[in-house]
Amino acid sequence: MFIRAYLRASTKEQDAKRAKSELIAFAKDHGHKIAAFYVENESGATLVRPKLMQLIEDAHKGDVILVEQIDRLARLSQADWDTLKRMLSEKKLSIVSKELPTSYMALQSESSTEFMSSVLQAINSMMLDMLAAIARKDYEDRRNRQMQGIARAKAEGKYSGRRKDTEKRKIIASLLKSGHSYSEIQATAKCSRQLIAVIAKQILKYSNTQILKYSNTQILKF
Repeated sequence: MFIRAYLRASTKEQDAKRAKSELIAFAKDHGHKIAAFYVENESGATLVRPKLMQLIEDAHKGDVILVEQIDRLARLSQADWDTLKRMLSEKKLSIVSKELPTSYMALQSESSTEFMSSVLQAINSMMLDMLAAIARKDYEDRRNRQMQGIARAKAEGKYSGRRKDTEKRKIIASLLKSGHSYSEIQATAKCSRQLIAVIAKQILKYSNTQILKYSNTQILKF
């Protein structure tokens, strides 16, 4: 049995590795070491997450997925949560969370009876479903509050759209002009490739505009 830790944060600005030391200590307290870490910055509301999919693909039958909280693994719709559970079940993978005491049995020695193990598994499965449902409701509630706030701001004429990170955009523009690759810029600026592409397009558009202005000026002088 290998323990594979999954760490997730929703945005690039958040530190997905924040709970790494806590998970290491947690596994040690239960007499285990973590074999691999899978870290990514992706929304928990989507099932298609590269590192999560890689974890499931790498995992062997009977391995453990260790998470800080269930919402790190799932803020999924019921259909997607059922799909994820099926993917885990096919490899007999167990979910262990610091917030869910009934999941710790996956880290214990096989000293309990078959009957007791079955009872604990049933209880754990029920608790996982409940926590996943709570995580999804929390996600939807926060999104609804956000949309309500935006709607109210628009009605009052106070909404100016999402604020842009001016300093980060300046850094990305500078790196692009210096000839750095998208991967190098991502690592330095901690941003998405989409943002880099948007700024690259803006730089190109500005350059073309300047060239056009220069050409028109020369024509007028001629």
